[in-house]
Amino acid sequence: MSTTFAVRGEYIQLDQLLKATGLCDSGGAAHAAIAEGLVEVDSAVDTRKRAKLRPGQTVSFAGETVQLVAE
Repeated sequence: MSTTFAVRGEYIQLDQLLKATGLCDSGGAAHAAIAEGLVEVDSAVDTRKRAKLRPGQTVSFAGETVQLVAE
């Protein structure tokens, strides 16, 4: 399934995005998923918990895809 997420400001951190979209229940769950290499940013695994994501990027996790758009 694919959804869009409006980024307020210049960027959102990867861990915050997973929590804000409901893909992870908590920050700890988001950190664990990222550390285990389960999250892809623009079709590449990204293990940086606080990676700065900007509009135009795509995040995939647990069968879900989130397209970032400008607010």
